[in-house]
Amino acid sequence: MAQKPLRLLACGDVEGKFDMLFNRVRTIQKKSGNFDLLLCVGNFFGSIPNAEWEEYKTGIKKAPIQTYVLGANNQETVKYFQDADGCELAENITYLGRKGVFTGSSGLQIVYLSGTESLSEPVPGYSFSPKDVSFLRTMLCSTSQFKGVDILLTSPWPKYVGNFGNSSGEVDTKKCGSALVSSLATVLKPRYHFAALEKTYYERLPYRNHIVLQENAQHATRFIALANVGNPEKKKYLYAFSITPLKLMDAAELVKQPPDVTENPYRKSGKEVSIGKQIPSPEEESACQFFFDINEKQGRKRSSTGRDSKSSSHSKQPRKPPQPPGPCWFCLASPEVEKHLVVNIGTHCYLALAKGGLSDDHVLILPIGHYQSVVELSAEVVEEVEKYKATLRQFFKSRGKRCVLFERNYKSHHLQLQVIPVPLSRCATDDIKDAFITQAQEQQIELLEIPEHSDIKQGGPGQ
Repeated sequence: MAQKPLRLLACGDVEGKFDMLFNRVRTIQKKSGNFDLLLCVGNFFGSIPNAEWEEYKTGIKKAPIQTYVLGANNQETVKYFQDADGCELAENITYLGRKGVFTGSSGLQIVYLSGTESLSEPVPGYSFSPKDVSFLRTMLCSTSQFKGVDILLTSPWPKYVGNFGNSSGEVDTKKCGSALVSSLATVLKPRYHFAALEKTYYERLPYRNHIVLQENAQHATRFIALANVGNPEKKKYLYAFSITPLKLMDAAELVKQPPDVTENPYRKSGKEVSIGKQIPSPEEESACQFFFDINEKQGRKRSSTGRDSKSSSHSKQPRKPPQPPGPCWFCLASPEVEKHLVVNIGTHCYLALAKGGLSDDHVLILPIGHYQSVVELSAEVVEEVEKYKATLRQFFKSRGKRCVLFERNYKSHHLQLQVIPVPLSRCATDDIKDAFITQAQEQQIELLEIPEHSDIKQGGPGQ
């Protein structure tokens, strides 16, 4: 017989408003039935002492549900947490500790990390360090059987959690939050991750914990940030949910992907966030490339180097470009070419304005000969394409723009390398990349990112 799911509540910053919180919990339980646990992230105590806590501490008042809280996030509240390893603060109210794992009798596994990020030594009593994060990772991920944890509790948001997801409102997740928490969430793969401190509610779209087509499917993660108790804007500070412990779930059921699942926000160019190291800012990032194969036919098997397994180790003789089966609008010698759109002609390529462009300065780089895709180009044509790309990047940069380049290789027999200038003041590199990934997800297209400095021919179909 399957175990009945646990019913849990999660709460944001309480900030000493204990009566308001627990009265609200009583109302919910009276209406919806009892819950098993209440998990509090963020600031449980306020910076200013109040009489409410004394009533709970002395037993005059009692929490209506078993409540687990995280530790201090500032110097003013350190005094409430005397034992770093955790302790009972009042009846039904327990401090989990600075870091560790709480496993309930049901098998539910809750990982907790108290405080805010600190990269300096000595670490304040209200902060965690890279060593704390490494400790949790080593303790939990050292076995090959590790699949993830049920719940992760942190006070700070993970940095970059908004990448590839829905809007996080007024919180800029590229600037706010902790990169160490991002790193921890990446390796622990929690099914639920709760955080607070930003005084707002944000439920991110679930994100996947595996790379599609490269790794076995894994469960998705749901990140929920909660507002502060009693906030005047009435933002959500309590979150109710049901959960069956990971260890008790059927494997196939566990890895089912929600229909709105997104890419993992902490992965950059196929690499995970490293502990204690910030992800480079958009200005420091290199260009990224994606490949989407729409060819339904199975190609020849490739070796690990990306070369065709049937190809010879001897260099191939240059081949002539294939001839079009019929009239081609883009072969420069064809009468079908609209020559009034041509801007510049080189030895192997030419530059033309786009007919019906996405912007006024949308241009195309096209081979003079008839090639269908970049992967078919000979070395001398590729060299000239790269010169055109470099020149256009330099030109548009002088006008405060950066270039987005993509190849249209769908229902077309002649390569068209699209060059779209985008104002630097309006779009960062991350925004452009996110737009491609978001649109791909909406169209149910899987994009495969080509590793930096790789030959693009390794991503395309073999010859």
